Order: sequence, then C-alpha cells, then structure tokens
Amino acid sequence: MRVPPHRPAGGRFDRFRNRRGPVTGALAATTALVLAVSACGGSGDDDGTVQLRFSWWGSDERQSTMNEVIANFEADNPGITIAGESTDWGSYWDRLATNTAANDSPDIAMQEERYLREYADRGALLDLQELDDLDLSGLDPLIAESGDLDGSTFGVASGVNAYAILADPEAFEAAGVDMPDDDNWTWDDYVEISGEITEATDGEYVGTQSMAYNEAGFQVFARQHGENLYNEDGSLGFSRDTLAAWFQITLDLVENEGQPSASESVEIQAGGIDQSVISNNAGAMAHFWTNQLGGVSETSGREVQLLRYPGETEFDRTGLFLKPAMYYTVSAGSDHPEEAALFLDYMINDPAASELLLADLGLPANLEVREAILDDLPEADTRTAEFMSEIEGTIVDGNPPPPIGAGQVVEISSRVTDNLLFGDITPEEAADQFISEVESATGGG
Repeated sequence: MRVPPHRPAGGRFDRFRNRRGPVTGALAATTALVLAVSACGGSGDDDGTVQLRFSWWGSDERQSTMNEVIANFEADNPGITIAGESTDWGSYWDRLATNTAANDSPDIAMQEERYLREYADRGALLDLQELDDLDLSGLDPLIAESGDLDGSTFGVASGVNAYAILADPEAFEAAGVDMPDDDNWTWDDYVEISGEITEATDGEYVGTQSMAYNEAGFQVFARQHGENLYNEDGSLGFSRDTLAAWFQITLDLVENEGQPSASESVEIQAGGIDQSVISNNAGAMAHFWTNQLGGVSETSGREVQLLRYPGETEFDRTGLFLKPAMYYTVSAGSDHPEEAALFLDYMINDPAASELLLADLGLPANLEVREAILDDLPEADTRTAEFMSEIEGTIVDGNPPPPIGAGQVVEISSRVTDNLLFGDITPEEAADQFISEVESATGGG
C-alpha cells in the first residue's frame, strides 16, 4: 500500500471549512478455510438471469437501505438479481468464515481491514484488477490503494472514516464544564475533564466511556509518539512503554471515576454502540468512527459533536488517520465475476447508490460521488464532512495493512482491558499481556 505523504491544509473537504450548521470465534473458523476456488457463490435461472449473493453486516436500518439500493440496481440491470445476506457484526465473521470454508462464499462480501489480508492470502478473494467493468480511477488517493496487497487489489473501499471522540454538549453543560478546545487539549486534560464531569453531576453523567477496548484508539496514541500499531512487515510497531502509558490513562480514569466502573464498562461494551454512554444520555464522551455519528445522534436524540483526539498537538506529530470504512470484495470462486463487477461499480461510482447510503459506509470513496451528495447529507453527516475537512491537512501519513491474525486483536484488547479494569493486572502487565497475545496471533515479533 502506498502511504500518502503529508499534505498541507486546504484539501478536498474545503467547502466545509467555514460552514457551521467484536468478533467472537471468527478466527477459529477463519483458520479452517478450505479454499477451492472452483466453488460458486451465485447461480442462474433457466431464463438466463444471473443470481448473485451479497453479504454485509450492520443495523436494521442499513439492511433496509441496502435492499433499496439492490432493488434500484436490479431495475437498471434486469439480467441480474442479488440476494442480500445481512447480520450483526459479531455473527458476520463466523458465518463468512464458515461459508468460505465450505466453498459457499457470497459472490460479493463486505470486508473489514483486519481480515482482508487473511482472506486474500488464502486465495478466497478475486484480484479486482482483473475485472474490466470495475472503474477504480475516481477513488480518493488517500485510500485508493488501501485494498492492495502484493501488487493485487483485493478490496475497494466503500468510504472513508476517522476515529474520533463523540461528545454530548448537554452533558458538559449539566456539569458546568466547558467543551474542550480540541485543537490543543492534552491527555491530562482529557482525564481531568472526565473526572470533573462525573463529580459535578454526582454520577448522572459519567465523563467518558472506556477507550481501551478498541485498538484504533491506541493506534492514534502510538502514531502521536512516532510509532504505529503494526510495521509494514506485520510486526508490532510500538514500544512497551507507549502501550503501558496508554493503559495508564485508563487506570487514571478508573481512579478518578471519569469512566464507569469495571462491571459497568463490561456491560456497556457488550451492548455495542446503542448501549454507549452517549447513546443513552449517560455520559459526556465516547470513542467511535466518524460514520457512526449519525446513528449515535439519532439514538441519543441530541446534537452530538465530533472532537479530535487529545494529544494531537502535544507530541512531535499528529496521530489521526483516514481509514477505509469497509471494503467490498469479490469471491475468487464466483461463477459471475463480471456481473459482480457491475454491482461494485454501481456501489462505488454511481451517485444513485450513495444518495441512499449517504455516509453510513463512510463518506463515499469516489471523490465526484462524494461531492455530488454533500448537499443531501443529513445534519449529522454534514458535521462529519466538516470534521473531516478540518483534520485532513493535519494527517501525516497512512497505516500499513494489518497482518494475518489481526482480527483476534479485538478479543485480545477486550480481555486485557477487563483484566486491567478489575485490578487484576497493572498497566505494565497489561502491555506485556497484549504484546504477547498479539504476537502469538499475528506471528509478529
């Protein structure tokens, strides 16, 4: 993957600059992949109609929107029908791995960065460069080659995201605490503010939700320190001291009650985004991807705001990065790769699809499509576009693709975090456990 160079402020999101307005058991199944690529995903009717299967994860709302997108595509392509297969995030990876092992992969599947290399290296994915009817020339250069591995293109990004803090201004107001200046706040500020909110509201609002469950937060922190989660060769790219410092922040938040108790944090994490402290009007801050702002805002019934991560001006460099929201992939065993290419081309390059999906799958990866739908975005997604505009010029570079086994890091992060929250291990011991388990999972020493 080409790592984008540092670019000065003044980018593609400029039109907004002055406007205001976990994967349980997945790897065990994945490692059992038996990839005889002669198997087919879709089929055909006697009348010559090609039937494709398209699999994705997400909410009921996403399923409804996807079904509408599919219906529109079928209307424009009467010789192709698409059977949609949708499930929640946790169940998705077990099912995809099991189907792939049984040579029953869907023709088209939504894929996540942690698993792309794993499926590609096992021969489960088609090189999209072989598809004449898929045009990738209009993609945002920052993520255009993010689905490339060893000279082949195995995934095309649906859209672009950033990891950020979602903040509820009403919670800050109730606590009598000013919203932070996210241009220059530090990690000490973050801990202090979180504790102040909990104390000032007598626990009616907790300052923040535990951040240690998702390794994306640590990736930002590591990048701020000139390190990274992974190196180009798949080895770990951070030091033990940096990881221990990250876990110490979580311990500081436990000690000043800036985040929920250990048992509450476990329950909140298990409940997913709909049970977050922001969604339930029970807290002031939480850590999520930018494309989740709309859903959280709707669930909470409040105008949730996006904040840059603390520490972006505290160290020698910034840590925020742009990430493909998710990838579209084509099964190497599909009997109908060209028809699959037509559908992917529609999803990526046709404004009609993005006019329905909007920013649910990230701001569209195709720059012209992104521009075409900006005026149609809901208020929360418009603020996401504004935020992306503001951070774009501060992003130094991209990230290497995760190694095989990176999917296990979700469970490892949860396990280590639980041990830390319940006081079973120190931040230093948490760092040792995380490093040991991730190296074992990925083979990265």
